[in-house]
Amino acid sequence: MPPATVSSTLDIVEYYVQDASPVKSDSPNGYIERFIHSEIYKKYPDVKSVVHSHAHAVVPYSISGVPLRPCIHMAGFLGNPVPNFDILKFYEKDGIHDLLIRTQQLGQKLAEHFATETDNASQSVVLMRGHGFTAVGSSIPECVLRAIYTIENAKVQSSALSLRATSPAASGATHDIQYLDQTELKGAKEMTQWSYMRPWTLWTKEVETSRLYVNSA
Repeated sequence: MPPATVSSTLDIVEYYVQDASPVKSDSPNGYIERFIHSEIYKKYPDVKSVVHSHAHAVVPYSISGVPLRPCIHMAGFLGNPVPNFDILKFYEKDGIHDLLIRTQQLGQKLAEHFATETDNASQSVVLMRGHGFTAVGSSIPECVLRAIYTIENAKVQSSALSLRATSPAASGATHDIQYLDQTELKGAKEMTQWSYMRPWTLWTKEVETSRLYVNSA
């Protein structure tokens, strides 16, 4: 359900991680793309939260060939560059080609992009071509922070790329946009792991005071 339509625990539907089937047989129809979540949870026990987003600011980096790279201090969790999942390589025979993760097999292939040779999710965010991105975290607050700052990083990077392309002052520049280096990536990632509760308290207060959201529990 869309967040603003969830008002109590009765609106929450539980699914089995094993196959994304509903725990209760009388559950309402769920989202097709629940396989994104189930397959990530199945593959990575250390992941406790998954956010899937269609943010327009991020989508261009999934289709343009321009890699999304960490360029702000709150985005040290991003890969350098962020991996991109191209579903075209993984459609099942006779499957529906609509870019949605509508099967276990597609969910499994997406989940594999979060790591290479380990059972731990070494990537925090994976782009999805023409679709959006998925973020993972060890908790809901951490995962939400990663999703939000993935979008903010994309906005800043797009602005920097546009500025560089249109500014006469940049025409003679001998260096690229200054992204975070490997040492900064490590330090910035560690920083967000202990500081994410600060913005989280603000975001929860904004939800609590917004008339869009109702808590009838």
